[in-house]
Amino acid sequence: MTQTLSDSIDQKQQSWLSGVLGSQTFWVFIAVIAASLFLSYATDAFATSKNLYNITRNVTFVAIIALGTTSVIITGGIDLSVGSVLCLCSMVLAVVMHAGYSIEVGIAASVATALVVGAFNGILIAYLGLPPFVVTLGMLSVGRSLAMVASGNTVVFEFGPDHDALLSLGGGAFFFGIANPVIYMIVLGLLTGFVLRWTRFGRHIFAIGGNENAARLTGVPVRPIKVAVYMISALSAGIAGIVQTGWLGAVTTNIGAGMELQVIAAAVIGGANLAGGGGTALGAIIGAMLIEVIRNSLGLLGINAFWQGTFIGGAILFAVLFDRVANYRRSD
Repeated sequence: MTQTLSDSIDQKQQSWLSGVLGSQTFWVFIAVIAASLFLSYATDAFATSKNLYNITRNVTFVAIIALGTTSVIITGGIDLSVGSVLCLCSMVLAVVMHAGYSIEVGIAASVATALVVGAFNGILIAYLGLPPFVVTLGMLSVGRSLAMVASGNTVVFEFGPDHDALLSLGGGAFFFGIANPVIYMIVLGLLTGFVLRWTRFGRHIFAIGGNENAARLTGVPVRPIKVAVYMISALSAGIAGIVQTGWLGAVTTNIGAGMELQVIAAAVIGGANLAGGGGTALGAIIGAMLIEVIRNSLGLLGINAFWQGTFIGGAILFAVLFDRVANYRRSD
């Protein structure tokens, strides 16, 4: 039977629609919209410009790290050290600038620290075969300990001659009144999405997560790519640390504590598969948005903040269940 052009177009439209409706990212986005509409009705404080500004800015720190961590999760790995890496990179930046060096030197030192930590994690995992959970759990402790050593476990709030430049970098709004962290998140999101979808490196990442042995047999350089994704994850934490330091105007050794749970939750809620082989940059950002809306709503509705972990943990379980059901239906 000959297929007409209109039949082909209808088939593609149906395939596109079914793909959207079957996407976890789509339903998480719907949940964000629904929660926002409900909160706008339930409390007058949610839809104010000040609160929306705070929400968008707070989303960025988790989202920026989640963009890098998503690459690790797609390969079937995990990175529990991102919160401590953020703390260490923030402290390196603060200590270097406090010593009188320029903001450029401070940022370079912070980025270099992130890349070294990421490479260390990646080499232990890719070349020595150590479990990602164990390696990054160890780095979680090491990173924060090194931050304490570097600062003498004190608060750093003076950043030398470029103090104002750093505060402007993280807390300013260079374009159309949009907070700088939001601009950074959008740029990094577009870059990550392009790399994952349109480059050979991105295809190799998905291939490793789908079937590492098959990827190796087809010539994919599995070990170097694994090292690279852990370096990207650590770099994203370092960038978030630099931006957050400028936003807060001070660095303590508690900065980034517990952020690894929020980052992994954002990636998983946004559609990343913990077993590997699935995940998107857009999903990581939308997952971070849902987490921030949950966190913000607890305060506005007068709910005890201690419930935050329950809601986020429940969202993770629901996301994993959704992915399992979707995979089961596709297999049928």
